[in-house]
Amino acid sequence: MNTTIEQGQMAFMNTYAQFPLVLKGGHGCTVTDQDGKEYLDMVAGIAVNSLGYGDSEFTDALKGVLDAGLLHCSNLYYNEQAVLAATQLKQLSAMERVFFCNSGTEANEAALKLARKWGKQFSPVKDEIITMLSSFHGRTYGSMSATGQVKYQKHFTPLVPKILHTPFNDFDALSSAVNENTAAVFIEVIQGEGGIREIDVDFLRKVRSLCDEMGILLIADEVQCGMGRSGKAFAWQHTDVTPDAMTLAKALGNGVPIGALVTSSTCCEVFEPGDHAATFGGNLLSATAANVILKRLLEGDLLAHVNEVGAYFKSRLQKLEARYGCVLEVRGKGLMLAIELDRPARQVIADAMEKGLLLVGAGERVVRFVPPLIITTAEIDTACDILDQILTGL
Repeated sequence: MNTTIEQGQMAFMNTYAQFPLVLKGGHGCTVTDQDGKEYLDMVAGIAVNSLGYGDSEFTDALKGVLDAGLLHCSNLYYNEQAVLAATQLKQLSAMERVFFCNSGTEANEAALKLARKWGKQFSPVKDEIITMLSSFHGRTYGSMSATGQVKYQKHFTPLVPKILHTPFNDFDALSSAVNENTAAVFIEVIQGEGGIREIDVDFLRKVRSLCDEMGILLIADEVQCGMGRSGKAFAWQHTDVTPDAMTLAKALGNGVPIGALVTSSTCCEVFEPGDHAATFGGNLLSATAANVILKRLLEGDLLAHVNEVGAYFKSRLQKLEARYGCVLEVRGKGLMLAIELDRPARQVIADAMEKGLLLVGAGERVVRFVPPLIITTAEIDTACDILDQILTGL
């Protein structure tokens, strides 16, 4: 067995079902293992590495922070990079204020706290939160409790109380759960870990109206579907509905850990000093990383590229669906796509890895495709040709 893998098995806690692969480098949309074998990457660190590998602007920006000698100064002081990142997020979202943290689960924890403080302005018991079944919001206690999947929660009860779950895209069920004590509704516009399922726009419109009527915050979890992956900066921008707040992470830092809670004028003044904090949130290194991504979304043709190649990718997957009975459905938008199979996906993922293609699941029978946003149609053809070979043998 590979020495690095052996050492890892002895050193790491048993929290991941890892494949026997040690990655060492990368360029473009390709990663390389210790032996020099190349893999076309359709995982991108699970929707994180949106600019792929070796992007010169990104690398130079991080080197500039290192050369200046100041990576972190705490939030006792301002730093230019964090201010610029917050300003660019405001431009992209037309929202008002930003809180930086380190991950998606932290961003959602901040949003949960925001929701509860928001509700308590009106009533001491306006503290219930509704999220969707099949959702995924993170692994810490609040965000895990908000996640609508028992498999992530079953060993860790008791959960955070007063968080309810209703079926995705079922307005009747949600409206029945709402009452005068409801503080917020959390929604992923495209469910990621739930199998790449898109929200019904009419459902979202009805939820927005109900929230406005009842004084409830509508919070969009854009941790996976945001930052250009859907073909818009944020997936909710495909609709005519604007949330009161949204959470971000993953591709916001292109591999450097950073998360954010972004708030509209409705709730941007809820937090006061002492209510919430994150020691490393928005430090110079992570904020610099975010600024490169945000600049590309604001000024470049990255979103147009995602829409173009995403449509091409989906059409290639639909051809496979038409050819193979084991492919039940093609789902998704932009470069957040999936195929649902009639059997477990893990063997397909393992076979693809042997052939030099990295894939990731989204539930037991779903293969997810979340490649770097810079992927080309030629690389999509290569991936689909490999997948074609695998499906032929099933």
